[in-house]
Amino acid sequence: MNPWQVDGATLARVQVALVFVLSFQKLFIMGNPSRKEFLGMSAAALSGLLIDSSFLSKKKSLPLAFSTLGCPDWNFSQVMDFAVANNYTGIELRGIQRQMDLTQCPEFITAQKRSETLALMKQKGLQFVNLGSSANLHIAEAAERKKNLDEARNFIELAKNINCPYVRVFPNKFPNAGDKKTTIELIAKGLKELGDYAREKNVKVLMETHGDAVHIEDILSIMQASAHDHVGLVWDVCNMWTVTKESPKDAYAKLGKYIYHTHIKDAKLENNQPHYILLGKGEVPIFEAIDVLRKNGYKGYYSFEWEKLWHPEIAEPDIALADYPVAMKNHFK
Repeated sequence: MNPWQVDGATLARVQVALVFVLSFQKLFIMGNPSRKEFLGMSAAALSGLLIDSSFLSKKKSLPLAFSTLGCPDWNFSQVMDFAVANNYTGIELRGIQRQMDLTQCPEFITAQKRSETLALMKQKGLQFVNLGSSANLHIAEAAERKKNLDEARNFIELAKNINCPYVRVFPNKFPNAGDKKTTIELIAKGLKELGDYAREKNVKVLMETHGDAVHIEDILSIMQASAHDHVGLVWDVCNMWTVTKESPKDAYAKLGKYIYHTHIKDAKLENNQPHYILLGKGEVPIFEAIDVLRKNGYKGYYSFEWEKLWHPEIAEPDIALADYPVAMKNHFK
């Protein structure tokens, strides 16, 4: 960094200091100002400080990311350039150009390619925030279970190599009939196994609120049964609310300490099925969730998950992914 270069916050502080200097210089030039003049000038200077502090607070941007699920046909250069142009700082990887096994994507296939990709990300001021695996943890059959756990391990290894903190896995299905408790124990067992593997890589494994595991009490049971310092949650509010109608405030009250990452999206219900729509235009109480996260000091990314790959009929990525930062900014005005 250029040693003479200062960021916006530092520049603002300098401006505030100048307000004080100029105000009290004026008092000095006036010579023996009255008490009223002194208080008035001091108030003006203090007002400048408060206005500036407020400005700084508003200018502090939300950590916004988007999932590549929303732009399945873009190459990675397009993904990065769009992120920069639209005030994103994070990228969540869920396939690149429809290749869902990220370990096979050209950008990550070799150590040299990973190094080049990371250099580009750093140059553009971007970071990887989550890798979306397809690993399902509800499966009991030995060979299929091993296949899913191996996929998660491969993603954890990749996450370590590209400085990505999280890997997403799915819970995912409960039996139509039978013992749900057994499946919860199976999911929790998988999370603990992956958590042990991830600990060595300085990565966390995050279970998404997804599939049948969308009720608060079921998710809480899984988290309590897994109880691992490298295991947590991706909170997908829409996945939960469109099925359960449980309040995001109630969900956060019980699950908040497990939440490291979020998937943000909105939907209208049509025949009891979600139809995805631009943020703030649907029925999901998504801003209630966002507000409770902010109020409670959530430090993670607000990642826009536009499911274009699975739902080609919804708006094009250049429309939806550009709208999201604007909708978030407008909410926090």
